[in-house]
Amino acid sequence: MPQVNTEKLPARLRRGEVLAAECPSREILNHVTSRWGVLVLTVLMEGTHRFSDLRRKIGGVSEKMLAQTLQQLEKDGFVDRIAFPVVPPHVEYSLTPMGVQIGTQVDGLVDWIESNLPKILKAKQKRLD
Repeated sequence: MPQVNTEKLPARLRRGEVLAAECPSREILNHVTSRWGVLVLTVLMEGTHRFSDLRRKIGGVSEKMLAQTLQQLEKDGFVDRIAFPVVPPHVEYSLTPMGVQIGTQVDGLVDWIESNLPKILKAKQKRLD
């Protein structure tokens, strides 16, 4: 992600305004709310995990997509990556304090979807009939 000099942004964008096309918050929103971003944050809310644990828990994610998602979330300041100098390599991922904050928000969305899934599926089927 390119460095953004917030001093050059208009005052209304210093906080972040996701509806403005040039606001960097859009890119961060995309990282957090992407399919894999949501699922990585959800799993890491449980605690620290190794790469292989994350891949096993997140059904359907490829190694490449998981690595890219973790890198994006790490660059955004939501994920900590700790590499231990051992053979074979041992790397652990956990949420930063800011990651816990955004993870809590994402968890609320995931919980709402899971809790309302029967109603959502019923409404979806009704529209298809």
